[in-house]
Amino acid sequence: MTTTDTTLRDRDLPPDIADLPAVLDWLARLRAEAPVWRDRYGMHHVTRAADVLLVLRDTATFSSDFSAVMPEAQQMSKGMLTRLDPPEHGALRHLVSRSFTPKRVAGLEPRIRELCREMLPDVPGDGAERSPTPRSVSFDLVDTLAFPLPVTVIAEMLGLPAADRGRFRQWADGLFSMQVDDPKEAVNDPRVRDAMGEITGYLGDWCRTRRAAPTDDLVSALVTTEVDGRVLDDEEAANFSMLLLFAGHITTTLLLGNAVRVLDEHPGAWAALRADPSTIPATIEEVLRLRPPFPVTARATTRDVEIAGTTVPARSIVMPWLLSATHDPDAHPDPERFDPTRPGIGGGNQTAFGHGIHFCLGAPLARLEARVALEEMTARYAGLSVGEGEQRPYTGRVLGTRRLPVVAT
Repeated sequence: MTTTDTTLRDRDLPPDIADLPAVLDWLARLRAEAPVWRDRYGMHHVTRAADVLLVLRDTATFSSDFSAVMPEAQQMSKGMLTRLDPPEHGALRHLVSRSFTPKRVAGLEPRIRELCREMLPDVPGDGAERSPTPRSVSFDLVDTLAFPLPVTVIAEMLGLPAADRGRFRQWADGLFSMQVDDPKEAVNDPRVRDAMGEITGYLGDWCRTRRAAPTDDLVSALVTTEVDGRVLDDEEAANFSMLLLFAGHITTTLLLGNAVRVLDEHPGAWAALRADPSTIPATIEEVLRLRPPFPVTARATTRDVEIAGTTVPARSIVMPWLLSATHDPDAHPDPERFDPTRPGIGGGNQTAFGHGIHFCLGAPLARLEARVALEEMTARYAGLSVGEGEQRPYTGRVLGTRRLPVVAT
């Protein structure tokens, strides 16, 4: 059995996620040489697919509650579904799960399709007499569709005004782009506290409004429905609303941008989807495998535990890399190859949306939004390619871009 002081001498922190090739090379090296690797801040990075699944399944050993490791995190975690363990997690998840049932999600398809058709620009002169000069239209995919589509849908579900979506984007960009080297210090970072305070202040006002005058929306459900015999207070409801707002749009925003970039990197892929739209769902799964929107997550150990022959002490932070699991050749043969016909990518070994009790509640909605968006784009445009200009990839803990110039023909 090895101890937890395994080091790679030429790396003391992961590469920035914006440099995806460097990150993938680093993860491959860890899988081969140090599948459980302790960085200079004491984080234990877990990289092999089987071990990532183990960490995500075993909620008794690998807790989502960080208060034992970082007591100051407890206040910021009130009502935050991703930071709760059973039984509290199950009760709170049940509260909103009725809004994400397959039937209710499927019922959103007409509205999602309507929004796509409103947001996507037409190619000038499309349908007119053929011109010797190919017609095209240039736009930013994120500004035009990938951000406004999912944020409008989740805002409508929550009961928040879509007119405020500019504020939502500003908050999301700020939070997901923050560079905090030591995760244990994130809760003490004044930038994080100020940003969180502004967001929860806004949402707290809406929670109080809905408590006084409930309507048929998710915020009203959060402030009026009993959970384990009590109603959530405004702070808990605001934190939960924040999670739903951000998780409800950033995942799809990143997924759509990643999908277009992957298709652009593989000549003929767009034409293949246009010729056979029934292959779009499988293509989405393969994009998720290649570029999961949230490449890494975190857990806190409740006891000493052995992972891949390495002892990780109790009260340690473990970082299971979803990106590494989806690129592990033991789970996905020839993992760097884009192959929408790959068997099993939508099954139990697909970890792009997490695994176990914390599997992404909004995954069916993100998949639906991505499918409808790609159906509408491939029906409207004979071709779509990434254009020239700044893409501005995120540099924090999410994988994707904040801008994506494209040219449609």
